[in-house]
Amino acid sequence: MVVLMKILFMRSGLLLVLTLGTALSSGSAPRAAAQAERVEIVAERFSFSPSEFRVKAGVPVEISLRSDDTDHGFRILETDVNVRIPKRGKAPLTITFQPPAPGRYTFECSHVCGAGHAFMRGTIIVQ
Repeated sequence: MVVLMKILFMRSGLLLVLTLGTALSSGSAPRAAAQAERVEIVAERFSFSPSEFRVKAGVPVEISLRSDDTDHGFRILETDVNVRIPKRGKAPLTITFQPPAPGRYTFECSHVCGAGHAFMRGTIIVQ
């Protein structure tokens, strides 16, 4: 029936409208990617806040990193994530992390920032 309609309307210039309508209703539109979860982390005086958070497996995580004092680092162990968080007054740094599998991922400061540097750790729990 669609072919017949195309032939009938071809002379009136409605072929384009009919063809577009058929393509749009066929379900051929691209699927939307999984929407990223968003987490904001503040680094300050030898701690991350929050120091633990949970995310869903298979969903990318957008992590916004901000320092309330000096430069810090942010490294997720056993991954390739390792960035420098700029000192207070600078714009936050945002990264996207795609957890490779469910489990616990440790993150830590990767830039020596003072006497308590070794205590700057946290955990991402992927369920």
